[in-house]
Amino acid sequence: MKAIVVTDQAAGPAGMKLVERPEPQAAINDVVVQVHASGFVPTELAWPSTWTDRADRDRTPSIPGHELAGVVTALGYGTRGLSVGQRVFGLADWYRDGTLAEYVAIEARNLAPLPGDVDFAVGASLPISGLTAWQGLFDHGRLQAGQSILVHGAAGAVGSMVTQLAREAGAYVIGTGRAADRQTVLDFDAKEFVDLDNDVLEDVGGVDLVFDVIGGDIGKRSAGLIRAGGTLVSIVGPAEARPADGLAVDFVVESDRAQLSEIVLRVRDGRLRTNIGNVSTLDDAVAALNPTERRKGKTIIRVRP
Repeated sequence: MKAIVVTDQAAGPAGMKLVERPEPQAAINDVVVQVHASGFVPTELAWPSTWTDRADRDRTPSIPGHELAGVVTALGYGTRGLSVGQRVFGLADWYRDGTLAEYVAIEARNLAPLPGDVDFAVGASLPISGLTAWQGLFDHGRLQAGQSILVHGAAGAVGSMVTQLAREAGAYVIGTGRAADRQTVLDFDAKEFVDLDNDVLEDVGGVDLVFDVIGGDIGKRSAGLIRAGGTLVSIVGPAEARPADGLAVDFVVESDRAQLSEIVLRVRDGRLRTNIGNVSTLDDAVAALNPTERRKGKTIIRVRP
């Protein structure tokens, strides 16, 4: 099969190569999925799991990409809940070969059914962005109707999901970004926009929840905006500053079939819009994942036409 592999951590996305690899086999409780579309998060090339296994042994050349949508082609021993020929989408294990390939072996529990009226590219755009937003808001942030939330990077793949899910939950959403992101953020249902280059972040006042995808100085300053009893949720590592009278939570997204099903249901009925930017083929994936200019939204690789 064709697959993208990486062998040199220092090279970053520029070190990706399209090669021929053996098709994977289904282990116990696995399925093999013929990948139709894959998502990719550039920061995963900095994750230790891309380069080593759980025992810290080198596992290169490794196949990156962890989001997928496709069709089940084989079942491993003991696998239940899915069937050959079924459309699925989901989130692959961090320490196994990923989804920038024509086939992937993945634990069945990490997949959810993909309805027939949802395009494979849309399905592949949902797992990391959607689950990160859902878990940050509801599992860790405990967001309630009537609360206020500050969403950093609200024009991005994760931030736009956070904004929409928070608005649906009845929260007052303030989104941040660059000046050019203003209309995009407002189009995704934020009530206010803060230009991080030109506006004063502290003018936002107190909020119940901050969802931080940026970290650094922005994360530090955001801790001071949390009301008593509020929460700072970060997906970029432990917060460097903590709220004076609140919680600071950082987390790594986990696959969850029930949550994936809730997310795709909202896509189907129009409550949730995906944020897809560039769509490329597997043959052109190396160039697509090394953009020469800033792109909005998630890059999707269509593995099959």
